[in-house]
Amino acid sequence: MNSDNKIVIEAALAARDRSVAPFSNFLVGAAIQTRAGKIFTGCNIESASYGLTVCAERVAIWKAVSEGERDFVHLAIAADTESLTPPCGTCRQIIWEFAKEAEITLVNRQAKLEVVQIRDLLPLAFDARFLREAKGSVS
Repeated sequence: MNSDNKIVIEAALAARDRSVAPFSNFLVGAAIQTRAGKIFTGCNIESASYGLTVCAERVAIWKAVSEGERDFVHLAIAADTESLTPPCGTCRQIIWEFAKEAEITLVNRQAKLEVVQIRDLLPLAFDARFLREAKGSVS
């Protein structure tokens, strides 16, 4: 593992500690790195109205995108589970749309990790090309 990946993984683990998960106690942290080396972090934040809960991966990506970043190389996702925790379906879609080329590292507190690609987690992904192909679509 190169030193950049280690920094992103450590940032995701630290972000996990800032999670707000009073209902599930399922704490997740994420960190996304731009090609220029900037790192943006996120943690999951739960609401009593469960549908308003936001995952760590989306928080990190939204923070980066809201700061004008679009070129991502690495995303680390940290959860304290025995089995490594992959992103949920909603996050997979967002990763596909905003960080398609980023290497994804799943990690836990026991230093277990696995590197995956979004194309492997979300085969046959839906994206804007289908909207452009739709009959009567506006260009």
